[in-house]
Amino acid sequence: MKKIPMIALAIVTLLGGLLPAAPARKMIQVKGSDTMVNLVQILAEEYMGKNPGTAIAVLGGGSGTGITGLINQTCDIADHSREWKPKEIDQAWEKGVTPRFFVVAVDGLSIVVNEKNPVDQLTMAQVGALYRGEIKNWKTLGEFQEPVSLYGRQSNSGTYVFMQEFVLGNKNYSTDMKEMNGNAQIIEGILQDEGAVGYVGVGYLYDENHRIRKGLKVLKISKEPNGAGYLPTDGASVESGAYPISRPLYMATNGKPKGDVAQFLGWIVGPEGQSIVEREGFFTIGEGKYKAANDKNFK
Repeated sequence: MKKIPMIALAIVTLLGGLLPAAPARKMIQVKGSDTMVNLVQILAEEYMGKNPGTAIAVLGGGSGTGITGLINQTCDIADHSREWKPKEIDQAWEKGVTPRFFVVAVDGLSIVVNEKNPVDQLTMAQVGALYRGEIKNWKTLGEFQEPVSLYGRQSNSGTYVFMQEFVLGNKNYSTDMKEMNGNAQIIEGILQDEGAVGYVGVGYLYDENHRIRKGLKVLKISKEPNGAGYLPTDGASVESGAYPISRPLYMATNGKPKGDVAQFLGWIVGPEGQSIVEREGFFTIGEGKYKAANDKNFK
């Protein structure tokens, strides 16, 4: 073995000590919507696999938690399944935070029951009446003699707020509703409860083989009595608005995204990210108004 002269080794060591260390890359902190958490974790894992050295941490907790995190500058990206409230915008501006919003996917919020429930279709008004506690037994809607058992989310959830504003007419939920931590817990409750009804993001309907979970029934929803009902799994119906309980899913940043955050967001709304969105059961943003708004917010 050839020996390295001691003086040369000393110079290399000295130069190594003088060379500036490569700056450590900051971990991207993402926090918020439980409807989005599984999807964003998968997106983050695939992005990190393609971009070694990038670190992304994704936490749930609900849309309200993510929005508060961005306002308090404890995260880089807030995931949220509802729009920000005016008071949240005011709080952000008071703290010098200027939120920019990016639509990363579209959700057909799904009304689901146990497969033993014979009901196949409800109107928007009937869903609202169920969750306000005005319908106590399924026999009011047909022949099924079973008390209604309500499953929903906690008040920090964007989905809780979206349902209350959009389906319940801004009225209170029934005090009998079971407030679950996340979509997966709602699904598990419905599978064990023949009288159950719940609401979940469309991506949670599927098993590992991308089939509707065994024991679960997805209801058609119509806008009017005796009107045509549509399923949240039908992308064309969600995109056209024929399915009435659809919504965009957002990521928000403080100001114009830069550096690693901008690259991650750009990848999510690009072809690779959107193919994963579709694979995981949600709908893509398409080439229309959402893409145009995103392009504007990147500038």
